[in-house]
Amino acid sequence: MISKTYAPQEIEEKWYQYWLDNQFFKSTPDDREPYTVVIPPPNVTGVLHMGHMLNNTIQDVLVRKARMEGKNACWVPGTDHASIATEAKVVAMLKEKGIRKKDLTREKFTDYAWEWTHKYGGIILKQLRKLGASCDWDRTRFTMEPALHDSVIDVFVDLYNKGYIYRGVRMVNWDPQGQTAVSDEEVITKEIQQKLVYIRYEIAGSKVQGAAGEADYITIATVRPETIMADVAIAVNPDDERYKHLHGKKALIPLINREIPIITDDYVTVDFGTGGLKVTPAHDPNDYSLGIKHNLPVIDILNDDGTLNEKAQILVGQDRFAARKAIIKLLEESGNLVKTEEYKSNVGTSERTGAVIEPRLSLQWFLKMDELSKPALKNVMDDTIQLVPPKFKNMYRSWMENVHDWCISRQLWWGQRIPAFYLQDGTFVVAKNKHEALEKVQHERLLFAMTEADLTQDEDVLDTWFSSWLWPISVFDGLQKPGNPDINYYYPTNDLVTAPEILFFWVARMIIAGYEYKGEAPFKNVYLTGIVRDKLGRKMSKQLGNSPDPLDLIEKYGADGVRTGMLFSSSAGNDLMFDEKLVEQGRNFSNKIWNAFRLVKGWTIENGENQSVLPIQWFESKLNATLLQVEDDFSKFRISDALQTIYKLIWDDFCSQYLELIKPGFEQPIDRATYDSTINFFEKLMCLAHPFMPFITEEIWQDIRERSTGDSICVTSFPKAESVDNQLLTDFDTLFEIITNSRNLRNAKQISPKIALPLAIKTTTVERFQPLELLIRKMANVSEITYTQEKAQGVAFLIKSDEFFVNILGEIDVEQEIANTRKELEYSIGFRESTLKKLSNEKFVANAKPELVERERQKLADAEAKIGALEQRLSDLSI
Repeated sequence: MISKTYAPQEIEEKWYQYWLDNQFFKSTPDDREPYTVVIPPPNVTGVLHMGHMLNNTIQDVLVRKARMEGKNACWVPGTDHASIATEAKVVAMLKEKGIRKKDLTREKFTDYAWEWTHKYGGIILKQLRKLGASCDWDRTRFTMEPALHDSVIDVFVDLYNKGYIYRGVRMVNWDPQGQTAVSDEEVITKEIQQKLVYIRYEIAGSKVQGAAGEADYITIATVRPETIMADVAIAVNPDDERYKHLHGKKALIPLINREIPIITDDYVTVDFGTGGLKVTPAHDPNDYSLGIKHNLPVIDILNDDGTLNEKAQILVGQDRFAARKAIIKLLEESGNLVKTEEYKSNVGTSERTGAVIEPRLSLQWFLKMDELSKPALKNVMDDTIQLVPPKFKNMYRSWMENVHDWCISRQLWWGQRIPAFYLQDGTFVVAKNKHEALEKVQHERLLFAMTEADLTQDEDVLDTWFSSWLWPISVFDGLQKPGNPDINYYYPTNDLVTAPEILFFWVARMIIAGYEYKGEAPFKNVYLTGIVRDKLGRKMSKQLGNSPDPLDLIEKYGADGVRTGMLFSSSAGNDLMFDEKLVEQGRNFSNKIWNAFRLVKGWTIENGENQSVLPIQWFESKLNATLLQVEDDFSKFRISDALQTIYKLIWDDFCSQYLELIKPGFEQPIDRATYDSTINFFEKLMCLAHPFMPFITEEIWQDIRERSTGDSICVTSFPKAESVDNQLLTDFDTLFEIITNSRNLRNAKQISPKIALPLAIKTTTVERFQPLELLIRKMANVSEITYTQEKAQGVAFLIKSDEFFVNILGEIDVEQEIANTRKELEYSIGFRESTLKKLSNEKFVANAKPELVERERQKLADAEAKIGALEQRLSDLSI
């Protein structure tokens, strides 16, 4: 017995466990065509959010369709160890226990990190099951598991030996909260309100002639007054007349009175601020370049945590932002503060911690990118790897043509530790482990007396992306076991679904690694989703409190409702403006399907002549035409369009039209042939919708007919298009327009749908309508149909070149209808006259906005059309 209402909560867990028990998602190499997708590994610290929902729904749609097409679908799940985020979680956990990281050994801290990972790390993968994700869970990987860890270390050693990796002092993005370097791509730029501080720098040994006898000075404007103690020069444009008398002189840094030279450089434009620039090489990348050019010293006044160190001389130990406020006050008290102004400027913040980034010179490990990145640029530009949508190619090219060396070291304990081992003299060797490092030292440097105890491993770990860039290879053990059956069969993968914000620092790097270690691209297509935003256009986030909990949505609307709701307005590369009404629409779609199934299964069947030959032929063509469209949509990654096409086919064409055309009368049976055709259609529709709505389609598919144990819709065949009768589709479009117009007329005139009305058709192609007569009579409740070459009595409507007349005169008060029509005509004529008067006013036409004038002209055209229609109605009523 089919339940009266669809209750997704009662079936979703049942069918997901059924799929797992029967291993429908499991994949091993065989003679079928592989279809491989690797999940963008979410952070092991993560929980399901709306972006994950969208991304993984799209992946699941692609994987489920491929599986139904007979391909060996393999969707590899897994998580990323997320160095910065996980370490922050562990530090917070330890703090609650009264334990400080600095009081622990590295080994003890990593023990705590593994404990946290084992306890919480699998949460998001379990949540994906609620969504219906058909991953091969036996293949779940983690970037810190031994095989993947060793792959990362091997790649580091290999790239170092090839000369691509080096260690050096460079300007990096420093996160004072995480106390680690971060890459350019992990810096989020935000516009914030700051104070622009104008500071007076006195000129050393110089006096202005005049009564006041004050020292000569130059004014510098900065938003970072706390860094003046790190100044090493003041730069002015060589052609700036205001400062030519200062060339070669020295200025005094306020508060500490250290002398710094005044230099000239074209980098400073005359119209820039006050025309003077404080040069602070340790705390600004542009100043660093100026410092190198002019051979200036570097003074770093900040500690790792963003507090001022001893080199600052004043305010030592204060946080940089507290020092900023204190410096302004000290400058004012000393007479060196000229003024302050409110000023908006862009500031870099850490994607992981939210802290304001500090440009800082630091000794780090880098990967040279110029040569390595060339194949990755070429093969995206020539569409060997296709970006969907292709609009992202320009962004990709811009980044890859201006690629910087990658800072791959992080000052953390959680992660793959850099395999560099230092001797007591400060030199180092790079090797997979300490044992191999010792062998290298002994044989290459002939230091045979040295032991492992004499070697110290680098304290830093590798950037998390340095492990995830190997993901499509390492998940199949392609680096540890080159040429193994899995890597040979599943690589390259097919489609990658990810977000545009990681196009550069994950997607591009995976492509680089693919060409370096496999000699080919890691995937064929990259589908770039949009960002999930709220109705106000804001990115959904926990901080803003504008993001619903995905699991709450699934509980309320069902997984199928959430999946379809997310996809209804989610075209590739375009942001999704999320509205819960979309998910409600998805749930309503499930209910519509359920109720239609209950209707069909509730019919009484008897043997007899097929009463619905034409509707069956029509829907067969409609279904095949839709299948062609869906295949075209999928080939172009128009996933949302494919869903909309399927939605219209099921809701409008099948439920609202086909079932109405074939539905038997009240308590009447349906013939066996029509019923069987309808059940077959329902089965195909469930297969068609299954990739989008896996749970309800499985429930209905299992109940459509008797199934064998272990059968499932998820491994049955995806429907294939057959022939399409386009003329039949056109004829039925006309049929539905006749039905709609007739029903609208009844509603407008308040004529009962039970009353049969005569219909006259003015046409030159009578034979087109004769096969449809029975359906017209049934669906529009027509008493008789006549054909004519002239106008007939009744209210008319036009469908292309044919005119239709529904005679309602016997069902309405003609005199009252004429009176109402005349009254409406009189009002419309008056409206036309007022509009004409406005448009005849030359001042109005000359001075009003063009769009306003155009609006009035459209009103006039609409009024003319309505007057014509009302006059025709009066003529018809007067016959």
